[in-house]
Amino acid sequence: MSETEHLGVLDSGERVTPESIRELTGAVTPHFSLQIRNRVRRLIGPLPADDPARIFGEREIARLEALSQNSGQPRTPGDPT
Repeated sequence: MSETEHLGVLDSGERVTPESIRELTGAVTPHFSLQIRNRVRRLIGPLPADDPARIFGEREIARLEALSQNSGQPRTPGDPT
């Protein structure tokens, strides 16, 4: 799915919950982490700062950004970063 396609939660009028964000971010790979991050941003954008889904979404955004820096390849001690 491209980033311009609609997400089910955005189109459905359903309330965004931490669980809906968890479903979106649960099994993401480093390769797709930034695309998923953008989708989470769109989901939580209209939510108030104290909304539990927004708080969880912001944590997931940070996790996805860190994941994007990981190639998935194991490192050995002493390897340059």
